[in-house]
Amino acid sequence: MGAVAHPATESRRAVAARAAAALRTEAGLARLGLGIVALHIVDDNFLQPQPGTSAGDHLVSGLVPAGFFVLFAVAYPRRRAGLRGSLAIALGLLGIVIGVSEAGYYTREAGASGDDYTGLLAIPAGLLLVGVGAVSLWRSRRRDGGLAWRYVRRLLLTAAALAFALIVLFPFLLSYIYTHVGRAYVPTPKLGAAYEDVAFTTSDGLTLKGWYIPSKNRAAVIAFPGRKGPQAPARMLARHGYGVLLFDRRGEGVSDGDPNSFGWKGERDIHAAVAFLQQRSDVDPARIGGIGLSVGGEMFIQAAAESDAIKAIVSEGAGARSVREDLELPGNAKWYELGIPTVAVLTTGTALFSNDLPPPNLKYLASRIAPRSVFFVYGENGQPGEIDLNPIFYAAAREPKAIWEVPNAGHTGGIRAQPAEYERRVVAFFDSVLRR
Repeated sequence: MGAVAHPATESRRAVAARAAAALRTEAGLARLGLGIVALHIVDDNFLQPQPGTSAGDHLVSGLVPAGFFVLFAVAYPRRRAGLRGSLAIALGLLGIVIGVSEAGYYTREAGASGDDYTGLLAIPAGLLLVGVGAVSLWRSRRRDGGLAWRYVRRLLLTAAALAFALIVLFPFLLSYIYTHVGRAYVPTPKLGAAYEDVAFTTSDGLTLKGWYIPSKNRAAVIAFPGRKGPQAPARMLARHGYGVLLFDRRGEGVSDGDPNSFGWKGERDIHAAVAFLQQRSDVDPARIGGIGLSVGGEMFIQAAAESDAIKAIVSEGAGARSVREDLELPGNAKWYELGIPTVAVLTTGTALFSNDLPPPNLKYLASRIAPRSVFFVYGENGQPGEIDLNPIFYAAAREPKAIWEVPNAGHTGGIRAQPAEYERRVVAFFDSVLRR
């Protein structure tokens, strides 16, 4: 007598058979890819968020993209072939960017852990979506009309797709990278002076870690951002007796939090650093300043505008951190040379993935620094943003203020291009305020 299959076994086999049949269809393959990428988004934002953060900190960045992936998966068969193919390619590219730039980078630098595993799965899922979308577009191509018009139409559609990719898709993908990838390692210290390992906590509960060179003249300067780029000015200031604090900003190195390349919320890190220095026995709380490079200069402009505890700042290479600064540029050339629509997409994507609105305009903040002292520095051969915007920031600021266009210097390259003059000017600026 033959064996009788158990009902539960038959049920599992039926489910497996239906799943296998679904995966032989376009909709089934697309849903598989969409599901894997959505799984990583949920894992990254809610199941295994960055240290120091919680699921509640990622409601927008998690629910909005994950919800879009799910809705598209449900509605996939009912969409027109051109739309579903185009969306599948766009979302597939997002999956590839997620996997390569985020999970791939952290796996290479520190080994896979946490949500890196689902992130790595997003790479083949993204490739699958791109392939499904390309096949869908190819199969749905129109063949009516004359041969010449057919190719003209395809050429126009290709041009429109490239324009969409450059203006919308590419900056949107960049915004994901800027809000999910920060330096994963602590650089080798080359400070030229004895230092201490330190840690302090921000107002929103993040633990930040860094190095501190004790002060010999009762004054201290925060060199920002991170522990790599600011080492050269830190060595310079330490030679003149200043205490110098360098630390990993949020989402970078061994500090808690989500990274943000534009420095949104970074002023909170600076305020926490100032509070740390105010408690040091070697520092007079009334003699604290800061030197910020690039995005660090932008964050110091905001921090100095918000707090009278920072007595003097050097902002080198500050530029635009959202479309708000770019709109300050004079003339109409900014719309086609700089690409304001592209910058607007980048700002919108950054707001989505960072769960935050763009910070205030730096021109407005510069006007609120006084009576604290500010020194704007930018390179003659720096980035277009810093060359055009620093004179605007300077004009908006009130006395005491200074500005210097460093000859032959690139972005944040003043100390390399003019080392002696850079040291003379920057040290004299801090001396005039912090050592009076």
